Amino acid sequence: MKSQLEITTLLSAYCQGIFPMADELGEISWFCPDPRTIIPIDTYKPSKSLRPIINRNTFEIRINEQFEQVMRFCALPRKDDGGVWISEELIQAFTQLHKIGFAHSVEAYQNNELVGGLYGVCIGGVFFGESMFSKVSNSSKVAFHYLIQILRKNGFVLLDSQFMNDNVKRYGAIEIPKKEFDELLHVGINKKCEFTL
Repeated sequence: MKSQLEITTLLSAYCQGIFPMADELGEISWFCPDPRTIIPIDTYKPSKSLRPIINRNTFEIRINEQFEQVMRFCALPRKDDGGVWISEELIQAFTQLHKIGFAHSVEAYQNNELVGGLYGVCIGGVFFGESMFSKVSNSSKVAFHYLIQILRKNGFVLLDSQFMNDNVKRYGAIEIPKKEFDELLHVGINKKCEFTL
């Protein structure tokens, strides 16, 4: 199945701070919330309980090896929120973005098995966080920790988290006015940054 979403449309939308979500029927709507939720890259600190897990190398971290599979795991229904917003069309479209270098995944492995991770869209020095999943406790938290390391190492300006919820709040998410977000976005997308571990 080929996505009907044009890649140029997707990239143009993200450059304007607009992102797509699908409903239960697969119909896609576009969003640009005000206030906007971001996670400050410089102030993030792993929780005390997570530090020993990171230090023990409980998970092997890789990037971009199973991007589509990460999306498919993220698209599965969850007990805690019940919402499913990742449709097959979005999976196909974002996989195309990944193939041309505008979407990335951070993946956590145990015994060579993908057990957690996250993905997002990447334009310039902006990472638009989309979703994460965890099949093993703490796997997505460790993947997020390494995402922050990647963004810091490569000089990223902005980590977008779209909407506030309990999950992103634990990572230090804050809400800022759309005007402030747009200013950071403009600076970020015009900066050249690599996404490397």
